[in-house]
Amino acid sequence: MKKTIVIGLLFFCFFVDAQQSKFPNLTLKNLDGKDINISQYNNTDHPVIISFWATWCGPCINELSAIHNVYQDWQDESAVELVAVSIDDARTKKRVKPMVNGKGWEYEIVLDDNHDLKRTLNIINVPYTIVVYKGNVIYEHSNYTPGSEREMYKVIQSKIKK
Repeated sequence: MKKTIVIGLLFFCFFVDAQQSKFPNLTLKNLDGKDINISQYNNTDHPVIISFWATWCGPCINELSAIHNVYQDWQDESAVELVAVSIDDARTKKRVKPMVNGKGWEYEIVLDDNHDLKRTLNIINVPYTIVVYKGNVIYEHSNYTPGSEREMYKVIQSKIKK
């Protein structure tokens, strides 16, 4: 009887964990005002980096700038896509587009100004980065230290080679 309960609990935990690795059916706007449903990234056949950031967050800008320097090579090698989710609120979201243009970032930028996605995924601090590949979260980290983008890309490369 105890074995059955333990197996049932393990199955339940596995099921809950698998469900949490999926992005919710939530629509955000990109910088052009186009609706982007975040759940579309659950079923891609290429890696997708989802990076939560803000204009007031120095480590966020450093991470996105570091990725910008190698992004074209990453796309050529692995078809990786980066979606930068700005959590700037109503007071600061007007700074997003000028910053993105000034930095030359060619990522998909979406606005989570009400923090709906951030709250749904229980993200507390930015920068927070998640990599999804074929519906599974294969990497996630909080904060940024120089070089962590290389570690992230090593994980991406190891997963796409399988």
